[in-house]
Formats: sequence, structure tokens, C-alpha cells
Amino acid sequence: VRVRVCVTLNSISAEQARNTMQEAGEEPGEQFADQKCDLFEKVLPDNIGLEPDADIYMNFMKEHQCYDAIPTSSKLVVFDTTLQVKKAFLAMVANGVRAAPLWNSKEQCFVGMLTITDFINILHKYYTSPMVQIYQLEEHKIETWRESYLQGSLKKLVSISPNDSLFDAVYSLIKNKIHRLPVIDPVTGNVLYILTHKRILKYLHLFASKLPKPAFMKKTLGELKIGTYGHVALVEETSTVFQALAIFVSRRVSALPVVNKLGKVVNLYSRFDAINLAAQKAYNNLDVSVKEVLEQRWHCFENVLKCYAYETLEDIIDRLVEHEVHRLVLVDEEDVVQGIVSLSDMLQALVLSPAGLNELSLHHTGDPAQVTGTGGP
Repeated sequence: VRVRVCVTLNSISAEQARNTMQEAGEEPGEQFADQKCDLFEKVLPDNIGLEPDADIYMNFMKEHQCYDAIPTSSKLVVFDTTLQVKKAFLAMVANGVRAAPLWNSKEQCFVGMLTITDFINILHKYYTSPMVQIYQLEEHKIETWRESYLQGSLKKLVSISPNDSLFDAVYSLIKNKIHRLPVIDPVTGNVLYILTHKRILKYLHLFASKLPKPAFMKKTLGELKIGTYGHVALVEETSTVFQALAIFVSRRVSALPVVNKLGKVVNLYSRFDAINLAAQKAYNNLDVSVKEVLEQRWHCFENVLKCYAYETLEDIIDRLVEHEVHRLVLVDEEDVVQGIVSLSDMLQALVLSPAGLNELSLHHTGDPAQVTGTGGP
């Protein structure tokens, strides 16, 4: 396990920006984001692009580089592809990271990312019963798992230069349906940082008070229709962990609202909760209920935060940033799930839609998406 600590210097304007972030209590580390399924009904905020001041945040992102959003110092965990999968996941837990770049010593380059999705896919693919040990998790190397899972369909690592704009970063994250975007130095080939939806939105939110406020920020979710509605993936609190993992795999979502017998949302089970199985070495028994697992959370995990259709876009963004969560569950007055509003939805609405780029068109133009590593977060 190679742990790299990156300390970066920047221009005066960027340094001032970082100081502002630190004064606001910004943490140097970074953690996770959200993903959508093609089966979901995606409601696109087309009306945002019609506002005369809708391009304010878009222009801000175009004028600032990825390097500006990189903290002054940060910890970056890098794995060699010859490392055992189990040791890699335990190292992720120990270092509090949700993804790590993969280094291929033979090719002398970065070839992908190892994420919590890989852990979930391994458990879902090889788990049989509590009585049978998951040999593939105990013995496989990262390179063995990648060859087995990707079956020759290895694709180029999606990355970005520190000199590229934050607009380009948002475009790449959403177009490629990824949650981790490595910032790679074009000269040395070193990974400087891992950009996420959360880091970018927090950066924008910090400086939003110094920018004119677009009119659409005062509109409600009901008016803008931002988010995912219909066919929202749910899990009952009595369902087993294995059933929850199966939904993660089949629906390609990053979190599941947990509902009780009345259909009311009572909790949230995310992909990051799944890595807790590695921390507690409880992955050999996936027949326990989701409710039991959530009651044993050993860390302050992301809990369920709700929002309502009558709340404004400004309120929604403030809540996402303040609580450092990756999504809000849209509910009615009875706490019944109506939809999901994620960080990627916010960046789509604030940055890409004003540029005339909606999410559906992103996935039908240009080159096919080159997914980083073996999956999402």
C-alpha cells in the first residue's frame, strides 16, 4: 500500500481561494457522490437554461481551473495492482477513503480506480452462504479481479489535467457517469487529487455569495423538476444485506432509501455502508437484515436527509453542502419517497443545463463513455 501526501502550491488568486475555503472550515480530505440508473425517469431542468442570468455559475466554472479546487494538502492512497483485494479494501477503511488509483508496475502508469463498487460486486458475485468463505475476496489480487470482472474490456482511465476548467471536470464526471475524476499532472504523470461532485459543489457554494444570484435559485424543486422521479430503488428494512447489494448491482445506484412496512422512509443504506462489512469482517454473512446492520454502524455515516417539493433550489444546495451528503430523499408530507435529488443533479442544473447540455444528450454524443476502473463509487 502506497500512501502519498500531496502538498501543492498555487498562484496568488488560487491560494486566496484556498484560504477562503479553509477559513470556512473546509476539510482537506474528500470522500463520495451519486449515480443514476438508465431505468430511472430522469427529469431534466430544461427551463433553467432559459433564464437570462442562468449562465452565472457556468461561467464561473469555466473561469476556474481544477487546480483551484485542490486543497493545500491532502492524502492520496494508491494501490499497486498486484496487491491482494482484501488488503486493499481494509486499507481503504483504515485511511477513510472510498476510492484509490491503481498503479500498474509493469506498464508504469495508472490504469484505473478501485472503489467500493468493486467490493460490492465481489460480494454479490461470489457470496453463497454464511458457511462458505469467499475465496475470491481472500486470495485474489486486484489485477486478477479486474481481468475476471472486466473480461478483456479494460478501458482507458478517465482523468483530467489540473489546468482544465472545473466546467470540463463537471462535464467529464456526468458524461462518463463516474464519481471520481483523478487530476493527473501532464508532465510527471502523478495523480495530484481525486475530484468529486461534492468537492466541486462545495467550491462553487463557497464563492456563490460573491456572485450575482440567478433567479432560478429561488424556484422550488416542484417548479424546476430537478432529480430522479419514478421507479426509485428502495429497500425494506427487513430485507437482507445481500438483497440490498443485488439492488446496487442491478440498478446501478449508490444509495437506497430504507422504508418500513408503511412505506415511509426511515433510513438510508449507501454503498459506503457496505464497506463497513470489511471493517467488521462481517462480509461472510450477508443474510442479516439491513435494519440490523444499520443499528451497528461504527462510524458517523451519512444518514437520511429529506427534502420537499416546495423547498427552493437554494435551500436544497445549502443542505447538501452543510451536511456534506451526496443526496436528499424527496418525500411527501407522509414521508413516502417521491424521488432522489443528488449532487450530480445539482451540478447538471447549475453548470451544464445553462450550456445547453442535458444529461441524456451527453450520453448520446461523442465517444462512448470510458468508465474509470471497474465501476462507480
